[in-house]
Amino acid sequence: MSLLIGCQSISKSFGTRLLFSDLSLSVFSGDKIGLIGLNGSGKSTLLQILAGLDRPDSGAVTPKKGLKIGLLPQSSSFEDKKPQTILFEALDPVPIPLHEKEKLVDVWMGKFGFTGNEPSAALLSGGWKKRLALARELVLSPDLLLLDEPTNHLDLEGILWLERFLLEDAPTYLLVSHDRYFLQTTAKRVIEIDPVYPKGSFAVDGSYSEFLSKKEQFIQGQIEKERSIATKSRRETDWLRQGAKARTTKSQARIEKAHEILEEHAQIRARNRKTTAKIDFEATERETRKLVAAKNLSKELGGRLLFRHLDFTLSPGTRIGLMGPNGSGKTTLLRILAGEIAPDQGTLKKAEGLKTVYFDQHRVQLPLTLSLQDALSPDGDYVLFRGQRIHINGWCKRFLFSPDILPLPIGKLSGGERARISIARLILEPADLLLLDEPTNDLDIPTLEALEESLIDFPGAVMLITHDRCMLDRICTSLLALGSPEKSGFFSDFAQWEAAQAKEEPSQLEKEGPSKGKLSYQEKKELDALERKISKLEEEVKTLNHRLEEPMVAENPKTLEEVCRAIGLAETQIEQAYIRWHELSK
Repeated sequence: MSLLIGCQSISKSFGTRLLFSDLSLSVFSGDKIGLIGLNGSGKSTLLQILAGLDRPDSGAVTPKKGLKIGLLPQSSSFEDKKPQTILFEALDPVPIPLHEKEKLVDVWMGKFGFTGNEPSAALLSGGWKKRLALARELVLSPDLLLLDEPTNHLDLEGILWLERFLLEDAPTYLLVSHDRYFLQTTAKRVIEIDPVYPKGSFAVDGSYSEFLSKKEQFIQGQIEKERSIATKSRRETDWLRQGAKARTTKSQARIEKAHEILEEHAQIRARNRKTTAKIDFEATERETRKLVAAKNLSKELGGRLLFRHLDFTLSPGTRIGLMGPNGSGKTTLLRILAGEIAPDQGTLKKAEGLKTVYFDQHRVQLPLTLSLQDALSPDGDYVLFRGQRIHINGWCKRFLFSPDILPLPIGKLSGGERARISIARLILEPADLLLLDEPTNDLDIPTLEALEESLIDFPGAVMLITHDRCMLDRICTSLLALGSPEKSGFFSDFAQWEAAQAKEEPSQLEKEGPSKGKLSYQEKKELDALERKISKLEEEVKTLNHRLEEPMVAENPKTLEEVCRAIGLAETQIEQAYIRWHELSK
């Protein structure tokens, strides 16, 4: 493993706001790193610094000579051009022949599921834009891939696809994510940015679950250390109060030592002071056992049938998670329950005076020029929560904001911090039924856990759309899967749904198998030849990579370019061979 990029004691502030300080980080070839931290801790800024798009205020960033970095931002927008045109334009600066560019574009279009018939990249859904943005980076064969919240805007199918892709096709990456299942699957090293640690960060080689175990041990050790230092601190404080009997060298030395102990105690106590967002949904005192009864619901949209014959009952304590790919009708079902649209067929009986709160993160769009104070408390210096008036200073602390930044425009805040504002506004409304459409987007892990605890304690009913599998498992009493109008149904948990999906896949392959027939003699020969060709090309790439380490190659720009071009060509041939190999293997 060779060092690709290193950061030594870097610091970064945003105006008067310190993001991180004295942060050191190294990324080696083959690393699969998950980066976590509180909203506003500077994770996205750190990726920008690593990609060379921003600079630290202090410290040094040292990339390997000739390092190629690809950066996938949280969201991407495209011009009104075909996806393949976007990829061709990304290759414009690359000095390779046109036919090689065409091969590269075809390979990555195929890998990411594009047919080539898409009319415009600007019209793609959020999930397909994410795929195209990733393909645009990978077509340039980066040595290091940086991904900022890559699961945002992806449905569950897209997230599972991305997991497989990263593990099989992306040798070195650093990703920022708050999706705990995704981290567990994709990260082999986890780094957390948090002032709770002496150096501002904590890294563990291993999975996310191993990180949590090591973190707990570290925090417990730090708490024990605080107790030990607290005893010394009390002893030295008592001695200082008595006053030094004489200003001897010995007593002066003890005074200095006492101040060092007191300072250390203050620092470790500040690090151990853990705060989390206090999310507590306000429920009505209703005791009705049946809040909503849906019978035989059906809905068609744009000539396409979304679901039919849906039956369910929402009672206090019911928490249903909606599953299904983007466009399967999950949001439409929430809008029907909210009374915004009507079903085409079926009945919806609601309890008298039912109070429904509908959270749609795409609909709650606050002006970015609005101050944090006006966003949290639009009616003045106080909010009314559960019949009590709470001052804005106390209310903002409840959601981990400092009163010092209340005048700050929310456009200066991170996506996760703006998501916390949306949650803060949501919980002010008393409700019997919560309809939540992707409430977890951009939330950091401690806030996610606080949201989960609040939903578990909420006495009313909840219907929830989220692709956070950990949240689905923790809070939902059942899952309703949409996607196929004839096969919509309920599952007890995510594992049961996943098992049902796995059972369907082989039967589909069996169904398709006979129509394809057996391989011909020529196809069998081609399959054998492809396996030998792939093996030979992989050895060639391995040899060429070793050449890059040779001083005579590394120090000669022309030779280095030739070797890199040869590697790119060989890797393209491998990709094409694998595509054909998969076709024949089926």
